Parts: sequence; structure tokens; C-alpha cells
Amino acid sequence: MRLGVLDVGSNTVHLLVVDAHPGACPLPAHSHKAELRLAQLLDEGGAIGPDGVDRLIAVVRDALQAAEDKGVEDLLPFATSAVREASNADDVLARVRAETGVELSVLSGAEEARLTFLAVRRWFGWSAGKLLVLDIGGGSLEIAYGIDEEPDTAVSLPLGAGRLTAARLPGDPPHPDDVRALRRHVRTEIARTVGDFSRFGAPDHVVATSKTFRQLARITGAARSAEGLYVQRELKRASLEAWVPRLAAMTSAERAELPGVSEGRAGQLLAGALVAEAAMDLFHVESLEICPWALREGVILRRLDHMGQG
Repeated sequence: MRLGVLDVGSNTVHLLVVDAHPGACPLPAHSHKAELRLAQLLDEGGAIGPDGVDRLIAVVRDALQAAEDKGVEDLLPFATSAVREASNADDVLARVRAETGVELSVLSGAEEARLTFLAVRRWFGWSAGKLLVLDIGGGSLEIAYGIDEEPDTAVSLPLGAGRLTAARLPGDPPHPDDVRALRRHVRTEIARTVGDFSRFGAPDHVVATSKTFRQLARITGAARSAEGLYVQRELKRASLEAWVPRLAAMTSAERAELPGVSEGRAGQLLAGALVAEAAMDLFHVESLEICPWALREGVILRRLDHMGQG
């Protein structure tokens, strides 16, 4: 069957269409996305303003049309941290439902981490052993660890690249004092969680997902996306550490000139790099591998599992 996943994220609204059936690898058929950056549209009270809701509804309508055009039989719509943490989340969800007919399922941070972990486990298989999975989104950082398809432990922290950029890095380029303050904040938040993971022992394989990690891997020398899903891509901590001060000194426009960095994400790349560097350092990770599957694929795989049980 043809499935569609509608992901209302903190940065983008992304429709992924796949051809899939239980027991088979989902095959991408179409991708439709729009930059919305909901995490940066919150007002001082933490609400998504009327303009942001209007834009969200328009983008969801466009995605619905694309899903119809591509013959999607079953649409799985969900929202992550930007909607989840908005002070007017219930009102936003009600308006989206009333004006588009779409019932957005709001995933908790723990659910995000678990579904992303499932996707990574399926991609690498059992031979990967104990997995540590890192995922930097626009609104949150997810960390999960385990040996099975369900992680033994998982956390979600409010350390998304878009959120941190909007709240803590106002300059372009940012002031060095702001960069240092953000670095301290990120490390303090991540350090609080390290003990929850270290008691399970060292992972056999460390994996990262998300656009932020892919872009960081690309600027440090990983293969281009055009070379395909199955090319191994790594991010080494030493290379990342060398790039962080360079990114801090650049404007958003200068970062957008880097290989693999999109204009829409260039402004938040420094915040993402600080989070990635901190996580790799505090978890003693020298190198990690980039996984092309993440949350959307996890949602699809979970749906297929339920179909197979029916």
C-alpha cells in the first residue's frame, strides 16, 4: 500500500510518501516539504500566533493535496515539540482539525526517541549490538540507548537547534559571550542525563539522525546526499570541534555557502553544532555514523508492524 507520513516538526512540515507492506523495506515514492520554523514563531507567552497557525493550516492543506495527487491510502499525521510545547497547543490542533480535517497526533519527546530508535535499529540490524542514538531536531534533542527494538532508556531535552538559536543566539554572527553562554547551558542540560545511560555500559555503535547531523557530517567531509543512502557517513568529534569556532565566526549567509548546508538551516547550524559537540564529548563518543532513517521512518515501521499483527 502507499502510506504517507505528515510530520509537523519544529523546522519543517514534511510529507513522506512510501510504498510499503509488512515485512518489506519502505520504498520512498515522494517527498513534499515546506519550511515553517514553528519553533521560532512562538510569542513571549509560548503560543503560536495567529499568523503562524494560518501558515501551518495552509501548509497542511498543500501536503494533503500532494498526498491525494500521489494516491496515498493511509495518512499518518503527527506533530513534535513545537506544537507539543506551545501554550495554545489545544487551540492550534482544534483549528487544524476544523479547517483541514487532519487530526494531528502529538508525540511526546519519549515517543519521538523510541520511534527514531526503532528506525535506526531496523536500518542497522541486530549486528549493531547496543545502540546509542542521538537526534537533534528544531525543538528538541532526543537520546536513546538499547539492545532491542525498544530502547532501555530514552530522554528528550529542549535543546533543538531552532529553539536555541531563536532564544540564545540573537546576533549574526552571534556575540562570543552568547556562544559561550549557550555552550555552558547545553553541556549542563546534557550532563544531567549521562548517568541514566552510563549504568547500561558502553554502546557498541553510536548513531545520529536528523538534518543537523547530516549537515555537520557533510561539512566535515562526509559524502554528498547525491551519492545515495547506502554510502557510510561518519562524523568525528575532532573534526566537529575544529569546525565549531569557524561556524561561530560566520554569518548565516556564509554558512549557507558551505557544502550541504541549506539556506533555511544555516542560521541554526551553530547551535546544532554546539549540541552535537557536547553530546559526543559528554558521552565519550569519538565517531558516530549517520543513519538515513529517523522519526518518520519509525512511524511508518510501527504502523506496518501493527498491520502485520492484524
